[in-house]
Amino acid sequence: MINPAKIRSSLLIKRGHLIDPAARIDAPMDVLLKDGRIAEVAAPGKIKGSADENFDARGLIVAPGFIDLHVHLREPGQSYKETLATGTAAAAAGGFTSICTMPNTAPVVDSVEWIEWLRQPERGALVNVFPIAAATRASKGVALTDFRTLQTAGAIAVTDDGKPILDDNVMREVLILGGELNFPVVQHAEDTRLTENCSMHAGARSFRLGLRGMTAAAEASIVERDVQLAMHIPNARLHVAHLSTADALKCVRRAKRAKARVTFEVTPHHFTLTDEDMRDYDSNYKMNPPLRSASDREAILVALADGTADAIATDHAPHAAHEKEMEFERAAFGIIGLETALALAITKLHRERRIPLFRIVELFTAGPVRCFDLRDPGSSVRGSLVHGSLLRGTLVRSSAADVTIFDPKKKWTFEASKSRSKSRNTPFDGWQLTGKVVATIVAGKIVHSG
Repeated sequence: MINPAKIRSSLLIKRGHLIDPAARIDAPMDVLLKDGRIAEVAAPGKIKGSADENFDARGLIVAPGFIDLHVHLREPGQSYKETLATGTAAAAAGGFTSICTMPNTAPVVDSVEWIEWLRQPERGALVNVFPIAAATRASKGVALTDFRTLQTAGAIAVTDDGKPILDDNVMREVLILGGELNFPVVQHAEDTRLTENCSMHAGARSFRLGLRGMTAAAEASIVERDVQLAMHIPNARLHVAHLSTADALKCVRRAKRAKARVTFEVTPHHFTLTDEDMRDYDSNYKMNPPLRSASDREAILVALADGTADAIATDHAPHAAHEKEMEFERAAFGIIGLETALALAITKLHRERRIPLFRIVELFTAGPVRCFDLRDPGSSVRGSLVHGSLLRGTLVRSSAADVTIFDPKKKWTFEASKSRSKSRNTPFDGWQLTGKVVATIVAGKIVHSG
């Protein structure tokens, strides 16, 4: 974790256009960073304080630091795929100042010791790392972990991620305890009893390729079950990971209308691609949930535009080449996504669908913080935008000096070979995109410039 107390320099970001959805700001503003916090925000040329350094943001968007709710950094145990150092370097290159790490590592992050291990400076993280702990011991879906001690140690949510909790009684217990502690429960929505040996979406494309397909119902049925539980458990907080189907979205819309504490994220690959885009047996198009139908994608695009979707999250899932370069059915699920997320959002959502930049920035900032409370270990403070005494997801005075600066008009080509990640598994290699991160600032320090 970046320690703002150790940051002593000051930086004045001048002549930029500030978009801060949490503060309802969309206007030219100067921003002064000092001692790891936002010291002042004012109209151009009106900052009263001085700074050691200036950053000319003319023609650029200045935004609160981006937050990714769903990242796999593969440590502990699988550093040949990714490390905290390489994964956070990729995050910084993508404009992310805070990331939430999934616990499906080897061993599973289900103890205080592993939470503390992830947060040690020796891991070499360039951005803030917020661990998500396993909901059940070893993610076996049986005995619950010690939520209270995990939360105190710094975990900001619980999940069994790739191993969804199928037992109704166990999921009920998880949501009850989570509700008592104001602790979000993240669910990978998939009834694995219906998807065994499946490798892509069930549709015309899977039929033509002769591959077993995952039905939309396998996702929607779990979302429906979880939503029903959450709606009847006091204070339960359910977060649906990487929602990908129209039917699952209907369940979540119903829960939101009922004022249940249900949130969800969407990945860039699900709002960009469909199963028909998949090249023949190319495992770089293999992920879980799989690429869905055009109608599923359209439903997700509507939810992103109309305010229903809470966040864009990458589900960054690095794999070594040998785990992808094999028969499609045997290849590992997942793709990298930290460095292409913003550009895909600008290219596909802003330029093609005319979704305003204000909304896109919200999906990377204020939206994610509404889902999880990013707070220091041991903090008794509750509520949105709270991380101990530091606000995140906004650039109001005294909030964390985490800033993302990007050029929404910059055209560039993504080259996987130049990724900061250890892995190269992506369907977007060679894509021409619009929207480029210019600088990523964490606790007042520039950790990436490009």
